[in-house]
Amino acid sequence: MPPEGIALGPRDEILRFEEIVRFVRVVRRRFGIHKVHITGGEPLLRANVATLVRMLAGEGIDDLALSTNGILLAEMAHDLRKAGLHRVNVSLDSLSREMHADITRRSVLPGVLDGIRAALAAGLAPVRINAVVLRGMNDGEVVRLAEYAIRAGCTIRFLELMPIGVAAERFDELFVPRDEILARLGERFDMRPLPYVAGSSARYWRARTSGQEGTIGIISSVSEPFCAGCRRLRLSSGGSIVSCLARGEGTSVRDLLRDASPAAEERLAVIVATLLDEKAPRRCFTTRNAMASVGG
Repeated sequence: MPPEGIALGPRDEILRFEEIVRFVRVVRRRFGIHKVHITGGEPLLRANVATLVRMLAGEGIDDLALSTNGILLAEMAHDLRKAGLHRVNVSLDSLSREMHADITRRSVLPGVLDGIRAALAAGLAPVRINAVVLRGMNDGEVVRLAEYAIRAGCTIRFLELMPIGVAAERFDELFVPRDEILARLGERFDMRPLPYVAGSSARYWRARTSGQEGTIGIISSVSEPFCAGCRRLRLSSGGSIVSCLARGEGTSVRDLLRDASPAAEERLAVIVATLLDEKAPRRCFTTRNAMASVGG
């Protein structure tokens, strides 16, 4: 999170729920879509977000997920599950109150842990914990975080830092590569690789030690990108389609989503097809977006 936070955009530039669902409906009908992931910034700050979940669930999405910082999850987990949410990803970069506050710029760790417990109790499954590994900050907690997740019945995924937004300024100082994360985990767990699913952002291992067994993933966006097979498209809250987090500011389709005509739908389908066709392995990170404004 940048020290100054993230500026809020004008309300009339933010997509309405109906426009988000229209995008999903067009892409599903024209191209096939099995997963919709609601992310942020922080999606639980959006008023009546459970209504959006209910609307998307009504479209028959096979995999409906949400990523959150967990602060509001304890009070919302039950309603989200009732609305049709299948699973949730929770950001948890440290189990130390001081370090968690340093990374997130707010002292909220107990509330995040309550949110994880509430998500499990509500039946959201799987509950995935995401931790960005930062050298000299939380890299010494990798094993502790993994043990916590396995005890709680969660899947944990460790993420390499990406040079995006404020992270780009300290990337060389803070970056911890996948192999180093694996080496730390290997000191505690017997790590057995699981089959890789093409296009998946994470590679997973079955981790075993005396009395403990669980699944650990690593998202190695820098040292081993998952570009091959990626078919993800990100629709921003302002109505732009971003085909890759690493580059570009996106293609605005907000006006098309606010036009219910067949011609607008056809134009939207052409744009989506073009963006999918143009997908290619990225060579560098060129986006000017802050990660906190576009989500993980």
